[in-house]
Amino acid sequence: MDSISITGAKIFFEIPIFGGIPITETQVNSWIVMAFITILCLVLTHDLKVRPTSKRQIIAEWIVEKVTGLVRGNMGGAFISYAPFICAILGLSAFSSLSALLGMYPPTADLNTIAGWAILIFGMITYTKIKTSGFLGYLKGYTEPFALFTPFNILSELGTPVSMAFRHFGNVVSGVVISTLVYAALAGASTLLFGWLPGLLGKIPFLQVGIPAVLSIYFDLFSSCMQAFIFSMLTMLYIANAASKD
Repeated sequence: MDSISITGAKIFFEIPIFGGIPITETQVNSWIVMAFITILCLVLTHDLKVRPTSKRQIIAEWIVEKVTGLVRGNMGGAFISYAPFICAILGLSAFSSLSALLGMYPPTADLNTIAGWAILIFGMITYTKIKTSGFLGYLKGYTEPFALFTPFNILSELGTPVSMAFRHFGNVVSGVVISTLVYAALAGASTLLFGWLPGLLGKIPFLQVGIPAVLSIYFDLFSSCMQAFIFSMLTMLYIANAASKD
């Protein structure tokens, strides 16, 4: 189907209820990524031993140790229970962005995806603040240091999920846009420079060979992993800070 959603993802089909619920490329690819992560977890954790005897278990234990150390180092020992959630966010974000290497539309290039994650994390931050200071203490925090600052504190609070969502989304989608523009420009330049060659040689996009791969290494590989790490770090820092009574 050629329909396009407002975020740029193609609409594959619509469920004929409530006027038609669109199923977009973002949703389909998100399910594919989640299925891949689920299978990967099942493979790595299959037939575990007290003493690791397989490379699969060694890799699984290494991932657990690294994520646990990351959470302990940034949030403290009291937040070790958050390690599975942080690992899930980190893996989901990284693999969603890396799916672009397979020619898929990365779910992280859709603002709906990142906004959903940011809203979830904002709920966890709010829950942590209420749990730490109590509901009245949470409300009182909006009036500090003076009641006059209440509107600004509310805007600052609401700005947390907005900034998290747009930071991640902006970096991913900018890479998609830049790569697409460069790829199209190279196709035009290749036609201009080599279009005079006879037969099929004049139709081969010589300039599209190699150069897009260099961009892909940065935008699809390095930047994808970096944005996943930054998003996870912000999640840890915001939640840990919400538990602080200072």
